Amino acid sequence: MLKLNLLEETRYEKVPVKIYSDDTSASIEVARRVAGLIKSKQANNETAVLGLATGASPVKVYKELVRLHKEEGLSFKNVVTFNLDEYYPIQPDAEQSYVRFMKEQLFDHVDIDISNVNIPDGTLKQEDIAAYCLAYEQKINNYGGIDLQVLGIGRTGHIGFNEPGSAPNSGTRLVTLNDLTRRDASKDFGGKENVPKKAITMGIGTIFKAKEIILLAWNGKKAPIIKKAVEGPISNEVPATFLQMSNNVEFIIDEDAAVELTRFDIPWLVKDCKWTDSLIKKAVVWLSKTLDKPILKLTEADYNNNGMAQLATDFGPVYNININVFNKLQHTITGWPGGKFNADDSQRPERALPQVKRSIVFSPHPDDDVISMGGTFIRLADQGHEVHVAYQTSGNTAVWDEDALRYVEFAMDFGQAQRQDTAYLTNLYATMNEFFRNKKPNQSDPKEIRTIKGLIRKGEAIAGARLSGLRDENIHFMDLPFYDRGKFEKVVSYEDDVTQTMDLLQQVKPHQIFAAGDFADPHGTHKVCFEIILEALTRLRKTEQWTADCWLWLYRGAWHEFEIHEIEMAVPLSPQEVERKRLAIFKHQSQKDLPVFPGDDAREFWVRAEDRTRETARLYNALGLAEYEAIEAFVKWKFED
Repeated sequence: MLKLNLLEETRYEKVPVKIYSDDTSASIEVARRVAGLIKSKQANNETAVLGLATGASPVKVYKELVRLHKEEGLSFKNVVTFNLDEYYPIQPDAEQSYVRFMKEQLFDHVDIDISNVNIPDGTLKQEDIAAYCLAYEQKINNYGGIDLQVLGIGRTGHIGFNEPGSAPNSGTRLVTLNDLTRRDASKDFGGKENVPKKAITMGIGTIFKAKEIILLAWNGKKAPIIKKAVEGPISNEVPATFLQMSNNVEFIIDEDAAVELTRFDIPWLVKDCKWTDSLIKKAVVWLSKTLDKPILKLTEADYNNNGMAQLATDFGPVYNININVFNKLQHTITGWPGGKFNADDSQRPERALPQVKRSIVFSPHPDDDVISMGGTFIRLADQGHEVHVAYQTSGNTAVWDEDALRYVEFAMDFGQAQRQDTAYLTNLYATMNEFFRNKKPNQSDPKEIRTIKGLIRKGEAIAGARLSGLRDENIHFMDLPFYDRGKFEKVVSYEDDVTQTMDLLQQVKPHQIFAAGDFADPHGTHKVCFEIILEALTRLRKTEQWTADCWLWLYRGAWHEFEIHEIEMAVPLSPQEVERKRLAIFKHQSQKDLPVFPGDDAREFWVRAEDRTRETARLYNALGLAEYEAIEAFVKWKFED
């Protein structure tokens, strides 16, 4: 019966999927399987042929294999490897090359014979590539094929560098990279313009010949493409869907990458559910959006015809369910994000007391505060709360070189106008010009230039915070050390960042903390900044009494918003507040027009922010609630006591 239930639960899934709580435990299991293959081949005096991937997904697998070699004696002397792909053209010692990646992550730390390592050659003349690729295929065949192929997956659905449009029988070849793939690689190369436009990759047909295939995917950023690859139709628009035709494939993913699979996202369609309040809310909101009907107009037939008959039977009549969910959504809406004094707060998201709250907004970059929650920021200040803002990093990476020169030119001209000695600035300007002329892609700026760029962001942040109503003494620039340290060190400690954050929290003793809740990218600055805050608070909660009355609210950035059923505080904005928020964003002039790191969205940050908050307001209205100009959304963090 258990097997039948599992088959029913996974009936939308067209490949086997194994889900782990996190990428660490999953990677250890994959490494164990690789090691098992190597040992079994050793016992029979045979060669283990591995197909290897690069990128973030297999890093912890390689780390565990290195540990197994160093601590448990796992030998790689009988191992032959074939890597999936390599950028073209690229030198093997380039920081972004997959030759260098594999050496740093695995080969330099184990006893593999380097002559058994095969990675596509990014230095070939283009006219030699076709013959090289045929030879690569033949070499794989000479070893009897790949025993175990490890794959990652790109957001286009590519496996290896088999981009949309690839044929299922394709072999090793030169390909043109998709624009999204190049954008995703832009951070490593210091800008998309520096990312090679081509790559050499094993083909889908080559991958298919492997005796066993394991595809790895971690974090919520991969969740949409995992859903397409696992549940979608087979299509060359999503090359990973071709794996559905293999009998030797398994997807190994973490819980965050699994969230959009039907059994987790819409479980009522595949199984009987344990109906919690949060799941009921999610299901009713989903039904309302799916049918494009306000919640209070949903009928029993709507429930029965859309997989929610069990909910209607167990908790009906459905109108009572509708009313209950409608009221819960209504109670999330408040024009008083700091709480409304002398009002019943039993149905409000924030407490009425104390009347004047100490609030601190943590902003990972110097503009996340006004972009993501500028209206709420303004509302808190206007309503008389003691509002602080803490800019966690300098943001110096996201300033154009030309802007840094322009500010130094201004300082030189001002000094000359005041008949002051500008020799230092003149020399600095010449040094900067020389550095920028010879600057390599992704090369870090020297300290003086980082300081200038950081000061540009600082001045803009002060202007934005002042416009939002803050006093200068409540504007804090933390310049957390990890941000610059990470540019030069592969292993970064965050202890001093946590200590500094604890000191600021002790100074303010806030009743409210607002922090960025964008966790899709586990290596992103937002996630790191939040983990520093969380660690600081966790430590303080053990000894500091004020923390018992401190609530932590999460906001999201300009790229996406919380789902409606997740929102616990919705702050509506008037047209005038939307305009004032826009002006605060405009103060960040270095980020206007074309920022250094625009992400996937071509719109300016202020446009994204307004579109996002207007869409949230539209969704509330479509569910049958009041119509607002815009809504900023928040979720309360639940501490594990």
